[in-house]
Amino acid sequence: MHMSSESLLVILFVGLVAGWLAGQIVQGTGFGIIGDVVIGILGAFIGSWLLPQLGIHLGSGLISAIVNATIGAVLLLLIVRLVRGGGWGWQRSWWRR
Repeated sequence: MHMSSESLLVILFVGLVAGWLAGQIVQGTGFGIIGDVVIGILGAFIGSWLLPQLGIHLGSGLISAIVNATIGAVLLLLIVRLVRGGGWGWQRSWWRR
């Protein structure tokens, strides 16, 4: 499989944006550039598998790829938070108010 440098840059850009957005949505502390890219790329795999299974098709293009990857990355971060025992996150912040 041959991948052009433009394709690699697009994948890294989508992963970075999706990982950063997921970190903002889940209200984490952030994972740095490398962590955001990894979370975003893993989220893209999750989103591209899960959304069609649910009958959700966002179309094609850069924006839909970012939205798809962000949805998958948010799900990934929520699962990681639950496995680590951190809860949903909103319970503690709601309780402090």
